[in-house]
This record gives sequence, structure tokens and C-alpha cells, in this order.
Amino acid sequence: MALKYSSAVKQKLAEKHGVSPEEVQQCFANREGRLLEDTREEHKTDPPTQWFIAETDYGRRLKIVFVLKNGDILLKTAYSPNPVEERIYTKHGF
Repeated sequence: MALKYSSAVKQKLAEKHGVSPEEVQQCFANREGRLLEDTREEHKTDPPTQWFIAETDYGRRLKIVFVLKNGDILLKTAYSPNPVEERIYTKHGF
């Protein structure tokens, strides 16, 4: 499986969220919990949008949002999770 992202996503990660592609890769490698599906009506996609929270190698926690398609991981976004997202993942991701 390859991790793929568009140039627009890469730019948004850098400019809006201060997240590097290396940090995203580290979070995939360091993930310990389950993948959760975003079931909110305004965020539903086909295939479904999935997400998790994990730490980079330097301990930065990030929410990683992506779609699995044709054997590839298509990154939608990655950013520091808010307290509500942390609670949801703690409750349902482990």
C-alpha cells in the first residue's frame, strides 16, 4: 500500500497545519489503535473516510484522515486533534 496525497493536500498540511509528510508516515508506523470511520453525513465518502490518532517519532499527536482506494492510502488531511476528537478516539479506537 502506498501513501498518496495531492499537491493541494501537501500544501494545506504545510501551510495550515504545519504537518510534514514524514510526520504522517511516522503516525502510520506508530499507530496502536483501531481505524475509525467518519460517519458524519457531511463527511461520508465512497469508499469511507477513515481516521486515527497517533504520535510522531517526537511525540506530536496527529489526527490522520484518509481513504483506502485501489490498494492505496489517499491522505485527506492531518492535524493536531482537538479534545473532542481525542475523547472519541480514546473511547472507540482502543
